Amino acid sequence: MKLPENLTQKLENRKQNNSLRQLPSFNNLVDFSSNDYIGFSKSESVFKLAHHYLIENELIQNGATGSRLISGNHSLYQITESFIAQFHDAESALIFNSGYDANVGFFGAVPQRNDVILYDELSHASIRDGIIMSNAKSYRFNHNDFEDLERLILKFPDTTIYIVTETVFSMDGDSPNLEELVVLSEKYNCFLVVDEAHTLGVFGEKGEGLMQYLQLHNRIFARIMTFGKGLGCHGAAVLGSVELKEYLINFARSFIYTTGLSPHSVSTILTAYQHLETEKLVIEKLRMNIIFFNQQKNLLGLKPMFVRSKSAIQSAIVPGNENVKKLAQQLQDKGFDVKPILSPTVPEGQERLRFCIHSYNSEEEINQILQLLGNFVF
Repeated sequence: MKLPENLTQKLENRKQNNSLRQLPSFNNLVDFSSNDYIGFSKSESVFKLAHHYLIENELIQNGATGSRLISGNHSLYQITESFIAQFHDAESALIFNSGYDANVGFFGAVPQRNDVILYDELSHASIRDGIIMSNAKSYRFNHNDFEDLERLILKFPDTTIYIVTETVFSMDGDSPNLEELVVLSEKYNCFLVVDEAHTLGVFGEKGEGLMQYLQLHNRIFARIMTFGKGLGCHGAAVLGSVELKEYLINFARSFIYTTGLSPHSVSTILTAYQHLETEKLVIEKLRMNIIFFNQQKNLLGLKPMFVRSKSAIQSAIVPGNENVKKLAQQLQDKGFDVKPILSPTVPEGQERLRFCIHSYNSEEEINQILQLLGNFVF
């Protein structure tokens, strides 16, 4: 059966705008595109230890068998959530099946009717989808602009206000002034919620994330940690008070109405977290590669192209879907896997090449790809 005509037209519009999304094929190119910042997804040690843990504890089970509230709450969940809470110096942790599920579940359940959500305009789609599901009113503030945020706060006296941001933004790789944001939220008794998807495994002595590294984590309402990036596996956790965990178990629909993660998935999460405590050298190597990338792009005169970032995400603005796709293809033809980010994922005119830096990238690879970029652009 064919698609309805209006859906066919939407696809045709994407094709005409050169913005049609397609699943990429697997390749053996040098990785500058994945979120596997410290290489845990490829870690043979994590793989073997996670498997060994299951065998040793006789958890020979392929699936969770149901939602966690029915039959899927296997013993490994409590062990892993306790470890995560201790690792992050949090009262509690509640595991969700993905970062998307965590954001949709949290924002769809926590802010109530007559509450107000103020969110950064560049917040991830999963945050915005959760906000849409909420009964609260929502308003966006200009990216990392706390004067604009305070202007909005003052419009809603005597109102429960949730402020939402990310510690590293997924498309720009930049960060807000988190100390200033915490002070502002405390000044007006707001509930600050931060998404730390791109800081776990990247910032902090043991990759604990940016809020904890800055010692601000005990002054906010909730942190959302995602495991599909720095941990190289799957899932996410909401960190907060014991009461918040209890509330989410009772009201977060993406937690309640879904089959739990398999014991193997949770074992991988636990093992990856344990590795963060022992694999400090790979975290340090990632930091050094980020510094080297920034130094080289400056030396090669490429700095004006890039959004300012000290994270593992480095974005070079190349306006126009056709232009950025062509440039990405040229780099891929030379053996480097860099993906173009097209509109409407980013605003028109803000299309970009998104370079993801890893601990396993060599300085030679970083230098080569930046030299190629300069040759193709200039």
